[in-house]
Amino acid sequence: MGNCSNEHRGTSFSASAASLSNPLICSSINTFFFLDKYIFSQVIQDQLNKKVLDSLAEFIKKHGLGCSSDNWRQRAREIPTAALMLGVNVPDHAMTFRSLCNLLQDSVTPFVVSVHAKECAGVYFLSVDEEQEDDTALLQRTQCTISALCQWYKTVTKWYILFLADNANNVVCLKLKSGSNHGLKILNLSFFIFYLINSRYTQELPFIFIFGIATSPSAIQHRLPHSVSSLLCIEVFHSLSCTQHLASVFDKLILNSQFPFKLSSRVIQVLVGIFLYHDFSVQNFVKGLQFSMLEHFKSQPLSMLCCQKQEALLSAKTLSKKNVERIRHLPSFMRYVETQEPQEQVQLLTNDEHVKEVCQQLLKNLHKYHKNYYPILQCLHSLTSSLPKFPLGKHIRELHVSCIEKNLWETEEYDSALQLLRILAKDELVAALRKCAEILKSTKILQNVLQQLEDFIGRLEALEEDSSGNGILSGKMEYQKTDLFQLQKTLLEKESRRTKRMNPYEVLRSQVIEFIDSLVREYLTPAELQPLNEVCYYSSSGVLRQRLNVTPRTSIQAALSHPFYYLQNESLKTDAGTISSAAPDLCIVYKLHLECGRLINLYDWLEAFVTVMSAAEDQDTNSEECGKYDSLKHARFIQAVSEMEFLGFIKSTKQKTDHVARLTWGGC
Repeated sequence: MGNCSNEHRGTSFSASAASLSNPLICSSINTFFFLDKYIFSQVIQDQLNKKVLDSLAEFIKKHGLGCSSDNWRQRAREIPTAALMLGVNVPDHAMTFRSLCNLLQDSVTPFVVSVHAKECAGVYFLSVDEEQEDDTALLQRTQCTISALCQWYKTVTKWYILFLADNANNVVCLKLKSGSNHGLKILNLSFFIFYLINSRYTQELPFIFIFGIATSPSAIQHRLPHSVSSLLCIEVFHSLSCTQHLASVFDKLILNSQFPFKLSSRVIQVLVGIFLYHDFSVQNFVKGLQFSMLEHFKSQPLSMLCCQKQEALLSAKTLSKKNVERIRHLPSFMRYVETQEPQEQVQLLTNDEHVKEVCQQLLKNLHKYHKNYYPILQCLHSLTSSLPKFPLGKHIRELHVSCIEKNLWETEEYDSALQLLRILAKDELVAALRKCAEILKSTKILQNVLQQLEDFIGRLEALEEDSSGNGILSGKMEYQKTDLFQLQKTLLEKESRRTKRMNPYEVLRSQVIEFIDSLVREYLTPAELQPLNEVCYYSSSGVLRQRLNVTPRTSIQAALSHPFYYLQNESLKTDAGTISSAAPDLCIVYKLHLECGRLINLYDWLEAFVTVMSAAEDQDTNSEECGKYDSLKHARFIQAVSEMEFLGFIKSTKQKTDHVARLTWGGC
């Protein structure tokens, strides 16, 4: 299922890229996105995993070359083993291992050999692929044993071997390091590691294992018997969780005013939904972002203004008459025109030069909006992320989506958050305001807001310690025998007196909350209310969902029914209800099976297949050639039927031996 989806993504991504023909648009993309170091998923993945990869490199340096201490190795036969906890973001495992291989190649060993576990069925399949040297004899396959490897190890100085295994991708990597240069060729070694055998050679040939695990370290004990796992001295290394990965990517790519390209709330929800409910892949998330960007530049002619501020202003000065007219038809610009005076409205609708001048000012305002939006968003998230039940969301992406799609201050969740902030203790409020001040200091903008925050912090710290007044009853209860009605009356009277007399901290806390509320109303307005927001914001969530979150079965049926859509071969174009003999065998067999009922007669199916294949053939062929060609057709038909069964369209049935049962209905 995942493979079908990924292939479909790649096809859509390439098609969108190929359709970008505007040189200015292509220049903008190259300048601000593809050439930017943060947009590449490999670089992002390396940054997220830098800490754990560096720890693994130190582990290998520490225990490689037989340098591990006797205290660490409890027994001489134990093999140093690192268990790398990668989580369930399976599509990124291969990239993580490639990064680890590159890191080890740069910092530990220049020799790296990668093999697939499925190709290593046993030590017998060890192979050496090396050019024949004058003094080196090539080993036969039957000679490729652990003993032979140890003998080879003794011929060089200070080599050690590292094995990296990833269960999800069935990858094993073999590392070879030499302490001196003997001018040897890189060996291509392929073999399955027998732990019991290797444990007997640890003194002669030091091994280090690195296992990639998706769930928990107990998977090693579940996969290996105790007699084997007891020979591994395991140290666990943890990578970031998938949600931490997503948060880091969000901060780098989405919540960043340096990137002019933006996503609407619904597009973000689609990308986050695919991440959380499908693959947990940072790589695929970044690819989805890239696809959104390409679709935006392809479908929005005014996306030429989606670039850095100075270049956007320069482009606005040279807008063509056609693009000026397009600006006039933007919904956000039409709303802007409606708010202006009658004379200004006439100028905006008739004077192209005036529209260009106004457009430049609106672009400045849009860039300023983004520059102020993100720091205030981070401050609000810092204040509310620790509140009970997380009324505005636990993650900043949830708060961001709420802010850009509607007026946040009109929601019940926002009112609930303010109510909780109004009962914070002094130390909690001061700590939260300090975090906000640090955020504003790092951005070096909104200095007036920073100054007011620091003023509130100073005034709060100056208050006396006994002025918190956070209890419901400030005085001591006088315990006396009374009825329930009298007790309730007394409590209500004391609560009423308390609400009327606010202590200094409560007054100051109320002022702080009102100040925060004013910041939200001023800076966190919805993006769709900003004039010319269509220039930067991609909002076609339906297209994105169709391309990235497709139903695999629907995609397969569409490809088999209309192969021209994917292969772009003119010979595959057919009229409705016809079958082209040039189509792939699987497509022909699929279309023929759509005409059948619940049970399909294999002989009739074969005859129909041969008829389609023979439609365009030359009839002037001798019988011997026809017999050979018919045998080839039968073989191709059998293979296509097997593929149909593998895809889940048919299955064998016991009702009739020469029939198969159809499993799907309503094909494309």
